[in-house]
Amino acid sequence: MSSPRPGDGHEYDPLTDPLPPGEHGSPWFRATDGPADEGNEQPEPQPRSQEWSGYQQQYAVDDSEGYQRDWYARPQPEVEPQRISEPVPMPEPVPVSEPIPVPDDETVALRTSETRRAAETPAGPGRAERRRAAKARGRRRPEPAAASASGAPAAPARPLSRVEARRAARAAKDSPAVIASRAIGELFISFGVLMLLFVTYQLWWTNIRAGQEASQETNKIQDDWAKGRKPGAFEPGQGFAIMHIPKLDVVVPIAEGISKHAVLDRGMVGHYGEGKLKTAMPSDKLGNFAVAGHRNTHGEPFRYINRLKPGDPIVVETQDAYYTYKMESILPQTSPSNVGVIGPVPPGSGFTEPGRYITLTTCTPEFTSTYRMIVWGKMVEERPRSKGKPDALVG
Repeated sequence: MSSPRPGDGHEYDPLTDPLPPGEHGSPWFRATDGPADEGNEQPEPQPRSQEWSGYQQQYAVDDSEGYQRDWYARPQPEVEPQRISEPVPMPEPVPVSEPIPVPDDETVALRTSETRRAAETPAGPGRAERRRAAKARGRRRPEPAAASASGAPAAPARPLSRVEARRAARAAKDSPAVIASRAIGELFISFGVLMLLFVTYQLWWTNIRAGQEASQETNKIQDDWAKGRKPGAFEPGQGFAIMHIPKLDVVVPIAEGISKHAVLDRGMVGHYGEGKLKTAMPSDKLGNFAVAGHRNTHGEPFRYINRLKPGDPIVVETQDAYYTYKMESILPQTSPSNVGVIGPVPPGSGFTEPGRYITLTTCTPEFTSTYRMIVWGKMVEERPRSKGKPDALVG
């Protein structure tokens, strides 16, 4: 079909003829005059050489080498590639800050290769799943989704099957070894707490309790003296005198007997006055007045008797008089079975003849009862109460 031309009853159409009439630059698009197109007759094709010569004559272009190079692909000299001494750093990929929006399946929007790939990758529930989730939200109250580390809500966990639930339950149970180790650990912790409480009781509470009982007994003894009561034989556990050791700031009641429960644990000093261990009283003209007391816990009245030096006073106060002794010697350690230390003339004390002596006995080393420590003294003054206190208590 021939293209319409001006003058033959048709307008120029740019879609059928890209160039205006008469401006074709190629011999194949040259316009022809005459009514040859009316009968759909095509011009006879001319040889290529004639067309080429006609084209050169029409445009007077002499560029045979350029045309030959373009049309016939004459080989060009090879260029030696340049060698790169150092590797060219590749540009770092630019991170995508925002995800590529994926168009909805129900839309007909255009897609690029990235959005098509994102749409093909399953990134969330499909339409059917969304519909089921919407129906479920209408039936029950939704539970808050756990937040992930980035702050976004985490996807709901898949429900476990029955086998998986049983395995998880068995894994959550503690093994017998873990249960045994936990029980042993709790036992040791309980034992440690009990030991701590026992030590606190022994070192702190027993002293407080014994101090209170000793103070009450001292007040009772002084009240009896003030009322003028004259006791006969002293019963075991009965207080009858008060001991003063000024250097150690000790004021403690003296009771009859050396019972641990009835006398010593109550913070008092006990007098050896029973059986084979019976010793003299301070009022006797000759003899050894021997007493015992705790060095640690339960008031610990003899805690620091090892600090006494020869000449330090020890005063025994009774209802009728004050008996003042001066410390003479000390035996740092001896066996508990050495009862000779409380005899009338104790061996190792330095005394060579009968006299009026005092003996203090206690346990050693501290916090043990393996051995005994002995302190001896000699009476230097007997002062009636009517004459007032001795110089050792006044100063």
